[in-house]
Amino acid sequence: MNFGMSLIRSIFIHPVVKSMGSWSVAMLMLLGLWQAIVSVFHVPAFVIPSPVATISALFQNEVMIRGLLWQTFKETLAGYLVGAAVGVLLAVVMSQLPGLGRLLYPALVTSQAIPIVGIAAPLVIIFGFGMTPKLIIVAWIVFFPVVVNMMDGLAHIDRDQINLARLLGATRLRTFLYIRLPACLGPLFSGLKIGASYAVTGAVIGEWTASSKMGLGTYLLAANAQMNSVGVYGAMLLMTLIGIGSFAMLLLLEYIAMPWRHRATSPWRRAPHL
Repeated sequence: MNFGMSLIRSIFIHPVVKSMGSWSVAMLMLLGLWQAIVSVFHVPAFVIPSPVATISALFQNEVMIRGLLWQTFKETLAGYLVGAAVGVLLAVVMSQLPGLGRLLYPALVTSQAIPIVGIAAPLVIIFGFGMTPKLIIVAWIVFFPVVVNMMDGLAHIDRDQINLARLLGATRLRTFLYIRLPACLGPLFSGLKIGASYAVTGAVIGEWTASSKMGLGTYLLAANAQMNSVGVYGAMLLMTLIGIGSFAMLLLLEYIAMPWRHRATSPWRRAPHL
């Protein structure tokens, strides 16, 4: 009985669960504000439909919407994983080879000055229509915050710990796994969360410029051309949910990877009352 109560209590006070509760309240407040604006100012439905009408339309077209949502989510996830992996690899290489890092860093910054729409057209010419251009566009958006944040974390590791590990005979691999990597997890997850927030934007831009299959981005363009305001706002709502869901998943992974940031002791073993 005590174990069951402890389990229930720990679930409800879990930082991720509490955070998701706050986000749910925030989303409900935004939907309420949306409904209030439509009702108070008598906004025509063809300009801003009510959230009730928008959500109802999504459920009425559930089969089609499910396919569009899956297509955009698949593009977002694949591009995000590639961008995050490239960002981590570049950060590690540049931190281990400072000369190469000083050479590559300006190039990385310059790459982000190029408008995403500007690189989409050449990607279509090179790779054609399909998954590859969209994957590259999402990865292009994601990798920069990851590499910058992880490099910042690797650059501020306590040198005394590194020197002590080398004095005790630790190899470069062990030093990285047990000292460098745990020390830079905080900045790394900050970059990953930033990338997760913008990844769906890259997927939508990719669909606008290089899509051979219908996704939420292409559906948004079609609905806009048909003056289907319910479809436009519904697509926007689903894109927002993808971004929020991706961010929430990163919060959960951050909690698992860095439990010491949230609690000092296990929730199952508490000190007895004295």
